[in-house]
Amino acid sequence: MEFFERLKAGLTQLMQLLPPLFFALIILIAGFVVARMVERLADAFLGGLQFDRSAEKWGMREAVERTGVRLRPTDVVGKLLFWLVMLIVILLASSALGVQNINDVFANLVGYIPAVFAAIIVVVFGILLGEFVRALILASAGGVEGVPTLAKVAKVVVITISVFMALQQLG
Repeated sequence: MEFFERLKAGLTQLMQLLPPLFFALIILIAGFVVARMVERLADAFLGGLQFDRSAEKWGMREAVERTGVRLRPTDVVGKLLFWLVMLIVILLASSALGVQNINDVFANLVGYIPAVFAAIIVVVFGILLGEFVRALILASAGGVEGVPTLAKVAKVVVITISVFMALQQLG
């Protein structure tokens, strides 16, 4: 008799789990379709604006090729938008399942993104400022012996300081 009671309890738990699981699956499928549509719309929109041509002028195409990815900059933006939408969809699906841990992990990751962007900006400005300092030293000292080495050292020092500032921003 105990076997049938356990079987009944197990089936009851399974029946309670099926509706949220089914709902989460519907959210994932619908979200995937929406994410693909957003990706295609972004590709079409950026293609109409001739984003690839502009990105080539900005040097973005070279940066993308250096990563080893063989995508056009328009495709990269489309993929980023796709995964952003899918991240939101996964959060919604995990909420439908009642899994709080996944929501907490994603919330921590999303909360960390502004710090990453700030760190990237600090490093980029550090590189620009380092190049400016190098050019300033070279222009002001002219043909004095040892100035090119001093200019390079100054540039490295400025970039190093910016990297440490970025690391501090990241915590």
